[in-house]
Amino acid sequence: MSEGHTNQSAANPGPIKQGHHGSTPAAWTTVVIITIAFFVGTLAVIIGNWPMFWIGAALVVVGAVVGKIMQKAGLGTIPKS
Repeated sequence: MSEGHTNQSAANPGPIKQGHHGSTPAAWTTVVIITIAFFVGTLAVIIGNWPMFWIGAALVVVGAVVGKIMQKAGLGTIPKS
C-alpha cells in the first residue's frame, strides 16, 4: 500500500468526512438573502432606480453578516478541531 492512502477496513475505517456539503441553515439563509439582493439590484439597474440598487447592495452585506452570526450560533458547519 502506498503512502497517503487510508486503510478502509473494518478495523481502520479512515477519516470521518462531514456529509452536509454546506446544507446548513446558515448557508441556506445566506444564499436566499444574497439571491434576493441580486434580484433587487438587477431590477433596480433595469428600471434605473439607483436608491433601490444601493438597497440591493446593502442586502448582500446583510446576508453575509446574518450567515456568519448563524454559523457562530451553531447553525453552520461543524468547526474542525
